[in-house]
Amino acid sequence: MTTVGVLALQGDVREHAAAITRLGAGVTLVRRPSELDAVDAIILPGGESTTIDKLLRAFELRQPLIDRIDAGLPVLGSCAGMILLATDLIDGIEGQQTLEAIPMTVRRNAFGRQVDSAEASLTWLPDGSPMSATFIRAPWVESYGAEVEVLATAVDAEGAEHAVAVQHGARLATAFHPEISDELRVHRRLLDLT
Repeated sequence: MTTVGVLALQGDVREHAAAITRLGAGVTLVRRPSELDAVDAIILPGGESTTIDKLLRAFELRQPLIDRIDAGLPVLGSCAGMILLATDLIDGIEGQQTLEAIPMTVRRNAFGRQVDSAEASLTWLPDGSPMSATFIRAPWVESYGAEVEVLATAVDAEGAEHAVAVQHGARLATAFHPEISDELRVHRRLLDLT
């Protein structure tokens, strides 16, 4: 059985674990390097990106996580997890570090403050089907490398289109929270990479 780790330092841990369980895979909550060693994929949940960054360092998980991702461990980052996977940040906090796993520039809190959180209807580009997405103080992708596949886009208040779901090899990232809706396509795509 495939075992998916959910980084359990802060954020939407239970919701991601429930989605993976619904798809029939095993779940391990990851707080230590030894737990990271036992998983076939990892999810970096939504939460507060600067807090997760600090906790990754405090729990001595940052470098082991980078090493596993670099070695091919499939990873999904949602919202704060997208920020953590970016190579570059706009509006990051001084000293904030990322895992530099996807060649993209991400703008933190691009959709606005907590009160600007909203549901949106997107098109899941791999098959052209509609997808409901929940954005909570969400980032968006400002730019990305040529090898990054855009899986979904959203339009901002000025009418500009931004990537909100991307894939780079075995690395997935969403600006929205697939774990808090009935939407399992993103988690299924992660499992397909194992």
